[in-house]
Formats: sequence, structure tokens, C-alpha cells
Amino acid sequence: MLNKIYKVCFIYTIAVSPIFTFALLSNTNTLLGDAKDIVTNTLVPLAFILALLFFFWGIAKYIWSAGNEKEEGKKIMYWGVIALFVMSCVWGIVTFISDELGLNSPNSTNSITIPTIK
Repeated sequence: MLNKIYKVCFIYTIAVSPIFTFALLSNTNTLLGDAKDIVTNTLVPLAFILALLFFFWGIAKYIWSAGNEKEEGKKIMYWGVIALFVMSCVWGIVTFISDELGLNSPNSTNSITIPTIK
């Protein structure tokens, strides 16, 4: 029974995939823009939040533990700070490059003239 369901799903996927492919190709600019928005507006802040929570978890573990377990809390705090620093640096470099190339401004026009044949 399960094998039959797999076959039906596979055939349906093969039959419907050209429709989705055509839809994706015709809206590539909006698809890439939406993907960029998801990454910049959702995934990057989520990564920063997780790194900050990881750091706070290290602080809590350091405060509540006794003896040798304090070292584990120190390691967690250490790696939390490193993660925050690296992510901040990478995000700053990405922002700097995109600002310098003019990729961030929505009303920017390309100053490059594309050669054409008349």
C-alpha cells in the first residue's frame, strides 16, 4: 500500500513539475527578491537571537554551577561572544559592499551603458 502511494506521489510530482518550473522562471526576479528578504529579514536576526541566547545560557550555566562545571559555562560564553562577533563582522562587510555597489537603494539606476548593435 505504501509503495503505491509513493508511486502516485512520484508520478504527480513529475507531471506537475513543469508548471512550477515555468512559474519560477517567469518570476525569477520576484523569487530572488523574496528569498533575499527572507534571509535578511528573518534568518539573520534569528541567527543573532540564537547566538545571544547561547551566550546567556552560558552565563546562567556559569552562575548556577559549582566547581568544574563553571569551565563549561565559560566555554559557552566564549563561543557565544565569538559567534556574535563573527556574525556582526560578516553582516557589516556585506552591508558595506552592498552599499558601495549600490545594491541597497531601491531607486538606483545603473550608470553602466549596455552596448547594443544598431
